[in-house]
Amino acid sequence: MNHETVAPYTPLHQFTVPLSATRRGARLARLLAAEQLGAWGLPLDPARLIVTELATNAVVHGRVPGRGFRLTLTVTAHGVLRIEVTDPRGEKAPARGSASPEPAESGYGLLLVEESADDWGVLPGPFPCKTVWAELELGRLR
Repeated sequence: MNHETVAPYTPLHQFTVPLSATRRGARLARLLAAEQLGAWGLPLDPARLIVTELATNAVVHGRVPGRGFRLTLTVTAHGVLRIEVTDPRGEKAPARGSASPEPAESGYGLLLVEESADDWGVLPGPFPCKTVWAELELGRLR
């Protein structure tokens, strides 16, 4: 395959799983991500930390009774691992630079994501959901 002709976000690997919006669901997200990254031969950290923080935020801040969240891991042809967590609270989107260096009710989660990821952000939709994503350049981690 000629990598010059592959679209930037063409996945080499993709894993998606729906999870319950509970502490157990957040823990399962971390465990499943670690298992999948290991199966793909990728380093576990800092991806495991990012999954933990994004899943915990989905449970704490994005929870709607009776609705879960979705974890998606994608490895692109250009060597980027994209971590996405989609929850049903689109109206409660974190803003870049909103992570506080001081301990607060929400803790250090987004600050850890900001420091660990090469890039991160929030995508709205599909209504009423939002997706918080983070990307890691794999060549930098090896």
